[in-house]
Amino acid sequence: MRNMKIAIITIAGISSRFNEGIKEDKKVLKCLYTEGGKEETLLYHLMKKCSYADRIILVGGYKFEDLRSFYDSELAGEFPNVTLVLNEHYSDLGSGYSLYLGIQSALKYDPSQILFVEGDLDIDNASFKAVVDSDKSVLTYTYEPIYANKAVVLYKDDKDRYRYAFNSSHGLLTIDSAFSCILNSGQTWKFTEVGKLKAANDMFFENAKEDTNLRIIQNYLDAGVEVDLVALNRWTNCNTRDDYRKIVSYWEEEK
Repeated sequence: MRNMKIAIITIAGISSRFNEGIKEDKKVLKCLYTEGGKEETLLYHLMKKCSYADRIILVGGYKFEDLRSFYDSELAGEFPNVTLVLNEHYSDLGSGYSLYLGIQSALKYDPSQILFVEGDLDIDNASFKAVVDSDKSVLTYTYEPIYANKAVVLYKDDKDRYRYAFNSSHGLLTIDSAFSCILNSGQTWKFTEVGKLKAANDMFFENAKEDTNLRIIQNYLDAGVEVDLVALNRWTNCNTRDDYRKIVSYWEEEK
């Protein structure tokens, strides 16, 4: 399909903080957690935002059969153009491998652009639409404070290039160069130069497949692409059940 648009949502992680203190048989994939119905799940809201795309790719791992069953029973009727991809290395490789598999699946459709969003996020509709509507590749940022133990930092270095910094062990963070601006990454991206994304993905697999998804994105930026920087006005990273309840309150306000 000419000008085909793909959206990738990665939801492979083990949801350790979300399930902390929960009995094993009660643990859930957090994107499927609900205290209402299917329409009060993170996954449903992200898929609604991504429904502009010609195909949505869901990359799962932890409790993958629960994901497949939920999609088949609750979502397939409303979102038929979906591909489910299993990341068998969700527990022994980093987040980059989920994105790698999602991109590999997306490339089979010869897309003109690929949007990527992490599956534990909630973003206001207007900001998400600004990402979708841009005709360039997109980097996003939030207005959240930057704490080294949880933030992904987006900064512009002394050569006017965008770069990322993150401490995967959630300790202190060091930035190794001078910078002209520093922002809290919104963990949502769009790629419009698909050939360069494929090269970035291949480079990741060959050299750094245990790394995070930031390695693929940095490879892409280092190839030289023109980007839009889009602010996400309301952005919540759902790490705990209290975060989930806060997100539900936002959804109620938006009805």
